[in-house]
Formats: sequence, structure tokens, C-alpha cells
Amino acid sequence: MRLRMPFGWMLLVLSAVSAAAQQQESRKPVVVDTDGTVHVPAQAVPMSGFLSPEAKAYVTEHLRDMQNPAMLAQDNGVPRFMKGYLERQRVLYPVAREDTRIAGVHAYVYTPKTGISLANRDRVLINLHGGGFSGCWPGCAELESIPIAVLGKIRVISLDYREGPEYRFPAASEDVAAVYQALLKDLAPQNVGIYGCSAGGMLTAMSIAWFERHNLPRPGAVGIFCAGAGSPGGAGFGGDAAYTAGPLGEARIMTPPPPQKGSAAQGSGGLGYLAGTNPKDPLVAPINSPEVMAKFPPTLIITATRGFEMSGALYTHTQLVKFGVDAELHVWDGLFHGFFYNADVPESRDCYDVIVKFFSRKLGRSGS
Repeated sequence: MRLRMPFGWMLLVLSAVSAAAQQQESRKPVVVDTDGTVHVPAQAVPMSGFLSPEAKAYVTEHLRDMQNPAMLAQDNGVPRFMKGYLERQRVLYPVAREDTRIAGVHAYVYTPKTGISLANRDRVLINLHGGGFSGCWPGCAELESIPIAVLGKIRVISLDYREGPEYRFPAASEDVAAVYQALLKDLAPQNVGIYGCSAGGMLTAMSIAWFERHNLPRPGAVGIFCAGAGSPGGAGFGGDAAYTAGPLGEARIMTPPPPQKGSAAQGSGGLGYLAGTNPKDPLVAPINSPEVMAKFPPTLIITATRGFEMSGALYTHTQLVKFGVDAELHVWDGLFHGFFYNADVPESRDCYDVIVKFFSRKLGRSGS
């Protein structure tokens, strides 16, 4: 029996096959250089299916804000795209804020209006705010401190440490050490925690190296958020995430071309505050010293898959575990650098919960 295909159907099949072939030919292939550099053609990346509806709307809003220069401008130390987040935090998490100086360093002390818990009466957290060592005070400081103070029922001291362009390394490390030493007059080191996001996360790691160099006792626990402890090439973030996660999370390329060898910016990760530093100096990039990393206190690392810091955060956790440090890593899928500033997103509240419980468990432990 001879099977017959209607002529119309035959044309339809041939047309579909031809279209598929043309589409395949039009796709630009991934090109790999001899040194392993990969050239990836343009592609569409949908929102992560693991995100809550609130987070999906938040990511979309953030990506659009990052393309609007006006939203990135700072008014009195508060980036415009962060103003709404800060207003909501003040409503959700009522705190008393004291404007003070500790060891000559300007600081805000946040105390929850609901009171400090009995367990935290003799404990304190030091916050080191983000902002690329060049701004976001007090915007980032408030966003990183207010919810933790209230939810943790603990006093949080956020430092207005010296930044660029007026100051350069090691000014900020000196400020952290001065405040830390002043607090140790009344508190045991194991009752002090230090944490920060972005530049503040980097400074947290740098501070531990600074304490070690200057024979100061290590604190009870630290949190390195939106950052790592440096990279083998020096300060900054580095790794794949700067080129893959960064554009997805920030709608722009975050990493500038590597500085020329011998230039003032080499090893600084593009951060002016660190210009001219030795990229292998553990006071700048603690990751380059196994001896320093092995002496870290319990460490909480927080990042996200669209955060340009993700590679550095993962590598820092790997090295800490390698050297026997009590280290925790938490990664949120589909979110970006500093995502937890928006308290109306469920993932942000989950992040606050992780931070509060970590310091509650780790502070006050003898021998930590």
C-alpha cells in the first residue's frame, strides 16, 4: 500500500524543517579562545522560579533602577533607590538612635525600642556599612543595622569609618580597631560581633587580619555579607560572578577592565580607597594568608546568585572550611548584591532571621 501525504501537509513540514535549520544557522556559537576565555552570545535570562512574587517584582524594580542614573545619586548619604526601603524599615522596626563618638570615631548606636534581651545585655554588634569605601553613610548603615537591632533585641553600633576619596587604607581598619578596643574595656571579646555588607563585608574580614597583626583578641563571631575576604589577585570581588552574575543582578557590567601592571589601582579591585595597596597584603586581602584565615572566629557568609560578589563569597567559605574555621554559607537564588535592604520581601526577612540566629548562637561562647 502506498502512503500518500496531502500536498499542503508536505509544504507545512518542509517549511518547519527549513525554519528550524535557518534558526540553528543564525545562532551565534560560543567562542572559546586558546586561553580559555569564553565569548557568550546574547541570551535572554528569565527570573528564577524559586523567587517569591514579591522578590520577582523587587528584582525587576532594582534592574530598572540600576539603569537610571538619577536613582543612583545620593542625597545626604542615602541613594535615592534606597529611600523607600529605609522609610519602611523605620516603620517596621522601631529603634532609638544615638549619635555619638567612640574612641574618636563617629557612630550611630541603635537600641530596639522593645528593649534588649537579657541574653544580650552584655553583648553588642558592630556594623560596618557598605558603599564602596566612598559613601552610603548613613543610608547603608541604617538599612543594615535597624532590623538586626530590633529582631535580635541587641545593641548595634554602626561606624562612620573614614572613607575615600579623602582617606585611604588603612584608615577604616584603624577606626574599627579603635572602637573595638574601647568596647573591650567593658565587654569580653567573645560578646562582640562584627558584620557588614559589600565594602563593609570586606572591611569585616580586613579587621580580623588587622586585629591579628596588632595582637588584639578575636571577636566572638563575624558576618561577611555581599562580599568575600578578597581574591588571590588582591582586594575586590573577582571570579566568574563579576562577569556572569553581575550583569544579571545589576543590569550593567560591574567590573572594570583589570588595571595595567604597576598602576596605582592594581590590586584595589577598582576601589579608590585601596589604590596603591599590595594585592598580596593580608591586611587588604586576608584570603591570601592561610595563617590569618585559620584564626577567623565563627563566620557567617551571605550572598546571592545574581550578586557580583558571589564567587568571592564562595571561595572565602571554601578556604575557611579548609582551615578548620566554623563557617556558614547562605546563598539566595535569583537575588542580587545587598538584596536584603528591602524588608517587604520574604527572602529579606529570611535573611534577617539567619543573621540574628547566627549571632545568638555564636556570641558568648568561651574560647570562640
